[in-house]
Amino acid sequence: MKTTILTLLLLITFSANAQNQVEDNSRPKVGLVLSGGGAKGLAHIGALKVLDTLGVKVDYVAGTSMGAIIGSLYASGYTGKELDSIFNSIDFDKIISDDLPRASKAFYERNNAERYAITLPFDNFNLKLPSALSRGQNTYNLLSKLMLHVSDINDFENLPIPFFCIATNIETGKQVLLNKGNLTHAVMASGALPSLFQPVKIDNQILIDGGVVNNYPIDELRAKGMDIIIGVDVQDGLLNIEELTSAPDVLIQINNFRTINDMKLKAPKTDIYIKPDIKDFNVVSFNQGNNIIANGAKAAIENIEALKQLPKAKNSNINSVVKKVVRDSIKIRNIKVKGNSKYTRSYILGKLKLKGGEKVSYKNVVKGLNSLIATNNFDSFYYDLEPTDEKDTYDLLAEVNETETTTFLKLGVHYDDLYKSGALINLTKKSLLFGNDVISLDMVFGDNVRYDFNYLIDKGFYWSVGLRSRYNAFKKDVNAELLLDDTQITSTGLNKVNASLHDQTNQFYLQTLFRKDFALSLGAEHKRLEVTSETIANTNQDEFVFESTDYFSAFGKLKLDTYDNKYFPKRGVFFNGDFHTYLFASRFNEDFESFSIASATMGYAFSVSPKVSFNLQTGGGFKLGDKSTTTLDFALGGYGNNLINNFIPFYGYDFISLTGNSYVKAYFSMDYEVFNKHHITLEGNWANVDDDIFETGEWFTLPDYRGYALGYALESFIGPIQIKYSYSPEQRDSVWYFNVGFWF
Repeated sequence: MKTTILTLLLLITFSANAQNQVEDNSRPKVGLVLSGGGAKGLAHIGALKVLDTLGVKVDYVAGTSMGAIIGSLYASGYTGKELDSIFNSIDFDKIISDDLPRASKAFYERNNAERYAITLPFDNFNLKLPSALSRGQNTYNLLSKLMLHVSDINDFENLPIPFFCIATNIETGKQVLLNKGNLTHAVMASGALPSLFQPVKIDNQILIDGGVVNNYPIDELRAKGMDIIIGVDVQDGLLNIEELTSAPDVLIQINNFRTINDMKLKAPKTDIYIKPDIKDFNVVSFNQGNNIIANGAKAAIENIEALKQLPKAKNSNINSVVKKVVRDSIKIRNIKVKGNSKYTRSYILGKLKLKGGEKVSYKNVVKGLNSLIATNNFDSFYYDLEPTDEKDTYDLLAEVNETETTTFLKLGVHYDDLYKSGALINLTKKSLLFGNDVISLDMVFGDNVRYDFNYLIDKGFYWSVGLRSRYNAFKKDVNAELLLDDTQITSTGLNKVNASLHDQTNQFYLQTLFRKDFALSLGAEHKRLEVTSETIANTNQDEFVFESTDYFSAFGKLKLDTYDNKYFPKRGVFFNGDFHTYLFASRFNEDFESFSIASATMGYAFSVSPKVSFNLQTGGGFKLGDKSTTTLDFALGGYGNNLINNFIPFYGYDFISLTGNSYVKAYFSMDYEVFNKHHITLEGNWANVDDDIFETGEWFTLPDYRGYALGYALESFIGPIQIKYSYSPEQRDSVWYFNVGFWF
């Protein structure tokens, strides 16, 4: 009896499955084609949300450029609602650009990013333009993480929804249909918009944006056996004469001729044609993403009656049953690297900070990737996390493209109240004598000619070897106590001396990194310091020489810097400690006796909201040994980020106003980013500065000097543009500070 019942159940099940299979094969196949259009392609998400609400069964997805990116994620199992959440959480400015986190950069690379406005390849004395504004590494990292759950699928036909995308072979001008391989790699090629993203190499083909040849691959989708095709078209229409008001408008119009003519043929081939209103947006209008998504949904709803007639997916939508896991951590079993010739595998793994056989957070994987890219020694680093037979374990298969250009011309401009105006020209050469060395020369022309020469053999966590020579000069009214003794001040009656300072500092040092963020330097220094003034010159001389001495010293420095932004930190900690022992001096300083100067500054930045952040700092310094040499004492006042010797910025006072051989200082700032890259700052600082305050106990008393500042700042490509109004209660006077551009 039991056998008869079991046989009957099997026959019923077989019959039901056979009937479902016949019904499935007989129903019309639905294809979805998504066009390219940059930020306008976010309208695809709105349309997908409507399709999901209706439970439409999509059998194939095809896309180009932004349509390929969104289409591939949809085909990987993400719903329209999930895509809406993902794209609303993205900072497109950072994703599209090469804006890597500051913490991922070595100290030398941070200095580069925070000093120069323009960097140009310079090869064989010929200037070149970069192949693109961005390498696209941030975009690659994001897509790779989102597609990790389908990383074992090399044939896109086997994705939850079959998929292909279109790219353009830049050598032949022909289209390339991508339906196999690394999914992230494929959609990056399809979306490599010329001049914005650099070309992508796949199977010895150099590929760029598919929109160049086929921005709406409906014919290729129909050839996959699709009976009904839904198309979402976010391409521009032609502008009229009143709308053609600029050169970019004309260039875009010319580019649109072909795609618009193509759509005259392709639009009628589309069974359900969805055309969102994107006229008020352009390819980079990512900041208006919500409006664009809403317009996409609105256009889809206008076709809702036709969409309701389409076949329905089981469980409402196939995407809803796909298991998507964005893992917090993964295990890397093996790491394989190819494409490297100049840089060794150990160098690459050292920058990645990854070892085979260990479990790491995905966040640390991305940090390692950023550290490697931040060296600027690689044009690209494409990788595939290939699943192994062990759960949550992957092999990292990487292909690097080493940067061929090793010489760069870099430019910058700056103005401040101390050094005045300056135009910076830099020449940087990598791999001059060794594969991991770099030589750099800054020349600053303007009110005060300066230079900064650096040579570094970078060995990371081993001892690196460095040479540096720096020359600075400026003229300034300074506190007479810094240059004159009490007798001279009494006899001359001067409170201020107009001084001309020339400082040349030459250093040889060894540097090592430990615990990832600490840099320890030990070295020897020669300093040529000259201070003159015409204020107290007599009739027999053009100027009075206060100082013309060569100093020789040994030094040690310890630095920790995890601030996320040098000028406007929102999070991170900072520590900079310095100890100099001055051992010898030239004959000008006849009474010289050895002395030491120790100083340290520490800070902590934190945010209470995305727009409001605080920065707390404290610092101090003192002199040990002989106290007679005063020209290297501490001098507080002014505002700056790249001051020399022991000059300390202090609001409420002009540069070099408060002097002494020891000081303590506290600092507080509140930064309100009222608009993107527009900052309003409120700052305060308090200090005691005089001779021997740690011996007298004055360092622990209420502050003798206070200063407050209210400022406005704009982050620009040349650096911060700042204006600050400061006030000192002790002086009952105010000081204005101006700064334009990165400090150098």
